[in-house]
Amino acid sequence: MPALSPDLRKALFQLPQKEKDQLLARLVAQDAVLTEQLAYRLLEGPDALETRRRVLRAQVDDPVRGFHQTPNDLLVILRQLQARLAYHAKITEDVYGETELSWRLLANVFRHQPDITARLHGPTQPLLQHLTKRTHEALKQTARLHEDYHVELAETANAVLAALWQSGAAPLAREAGIPRTFDN
Repeated sequence: MPALSPDLRKALFQLPQKEKDQLLARLVAQDAVLTEQLAYRLLEGPDALETRRRVLRAQVDDPVRGFHQTPNDLLVILRQLQARLAYHAKITEDVYGETELSWRLLANVFRHQPDITARLHGPTQPLLQHLTKRTHEALKQTARLHEDYHVELAETANAVLAALWQSGAAPLAREAGIPRTFDN
């Protein structure tokens, strides 16, 4: 995004307040993400973060439980859910929520889809690669959080790591250098 020239910036700040407000409203309306970020910060109450997390938890818990025709069907759902989690973090700046929900999503996959994740072969390879990559990313996200959060996430993280190493993704985990346990 190009910067404003000093002359234009000075002229912009000298506009009447009403005109500046109209310009600001028009500019904000052009950016959907900024609009949602401002709506979250300015309009939603203090309980909004937990409400948004609760909605995402329900979304993370439901789709991975069902029967999926192919591993790719599950992979598509996982990618969509991970995109929702990233968008949530972008809007709310809730890095902990994104990390906690990512671990929950991974745990749900290994818990509810043991048959699909059991063997590494042609049809399951993209899914298992994705699970390995997401586990690696969740570990990195967790490492960036304050140490107090590590205690809260350790149980789920260790369950995911154990399931990953017992699944068909074990060779991929070894190749990626993923640890067998989460040391908080």
